[in-house]
Amino acid sequence: MIRSILIGVLVIGIAGTAYWGYQEHQEKNAILMNAENNYQHAFHDLSYQMDILHDKIGTTLAMNSRKSLSPALADVWRITSEARSQVGQLPLTLLPFNKTEEFLANIGNFSYRTAVRDLDKEPLSKKEYTTLQKLYSQSDDIRSELRNVQHLVLKNNLRWMDVELALASGKEMTDNTIIDGFKTVEKRSKGFSDEHLEDGTMVTFQKKDQNFSHLKGPSISKDDAVSLAKTYAGLKNIHDVKVEENGKGSDYDFYSVNLDNGSDKASLDIAKKGGYPIWLINHRDIGEQKISLNEAASNAKDYLQKHKYQNLELTESTQYDTQGLFTFTTVQDGVTIYPESIKVKVALDNGQVIGFAASDYLKGHHDRNIPKPKLTEKEASGYINENVNIMDHKLAIVANDLGKEVFCHEFIGTMGNDTYRIYINAETGTEEKVEKLQNAESLYEDVV
Repeated sequence: MIRSILIGVLVIGIAGTAYWGYQEHQEKNAILMNAENNYQHAFHDLSYQMDILHDKIGTTLAMNSRKSLSPALADVWRITSEARSQVGQLPLTLLPFNKTEEFLANIGNFSYRTAVRDLDKEPLSKKEYTTLQKLYSQSDDIRSELRNVQHLVLKNNLRWMDVELALASGKEMTDNTIIDGFKTVEKRSKGFSDEHLEDGTMVTFQKKDQNFSHLKGPSISKDDAVSLAKTYAGLKNIHDVKVEENGKGSDYDFYSVNLDNGSDKASLDIAKKGGYPIWLINHRDIGEQKISLNEAASNAKDYLQKHKYQNLELTESTQYDTQGLFTFTTVQDGVTIYPESIKVKVALDNGQVIGFAASDYLKGHHDRNIPKPKLTEKEASGYINENVNIMDHKLAIVANDLGKEVFCHEFIGTMGNDTYRIYINAETGTEEKVEKLQNAESLYEDVV
């Protein structure tokens, strides 16, 4: 009797385990299938976008009037943005593909700069026309190679998940068609990029992303990185420390440090050059709010001053549930320099700094000679929509859509129930940027 019961229990247990394993297998397959479908969609859409891009560039070569050329170049800019978005969705993070992204960025920047200027007064120069012809030829090479990869993928029923596994493991597969094809695309893109690296008509992706080239100071060791991480994290009684160096292919050198004291866990990246913290995250749970947003902002400011960050002023504050997020920006000679910004996150239960992001600050921080504005505040305000009611003004340096720093008059204005931040070029009067500021969110707790 007991034996029969034990056998029955054993059979039920085995059946349950088998069913659980089957369910796990099905769920895993569903996740893999969804990822595969996303990769396939992104790749085929990228091929399609490159076809359209090639045709659109070819069309612009036959145009001459601003009425036709400006919208066509604006379309080229839009298409390159979509193509770069599709590249970002492919499992190519471990496969160098920066030259292709740079090529697409160059096309987008060139077309945008040309589209927004007055082509009646300043038509395409011979040099720009030659650049367009070369872009057309290069896009055809890349388009053809992508089409070849697409043909082989469909013909041989190749899977992108296999590509991801191959790149992650570094092992050769029986069929590396996709990887080899994208390496060829990258090689063709590199040829164009190298040729135009010093071309003044091109705003290169590399120049836009200067990484941490302005950092000063000696290189630090792993022990130095751990010591700095403990200081910035503000944790006591740490019993577990892990530190690793960045891998190959990174744009800059840094240490990743993880700290654990049993109740709090913090992760930081520390730049090797100078020992500057790039970002910090404290992973602890946050309790109910006990301090105000103003108190939290004061704590964030004290934190920056404690760590020798100077000439920073609070330019934005936002509350998310029980966390306060604050943006501090460099102010030099009364001019707000937005490319030099640091974000600090503070827990509203006890005022502890639980997040810190200084990447923009480290990339943008350098000595500047700020000129006097050619336009007065009154003259600059004349370039603003007359329906906007101007409430505040200051001078600022911002990065425009091409990543170039421009000196501006910054106006805060309202129209209806909305508030806007408007940047007018202090030299030319060009409306560089318009930002709609977020309104307070509505509360819906009592809505049935």
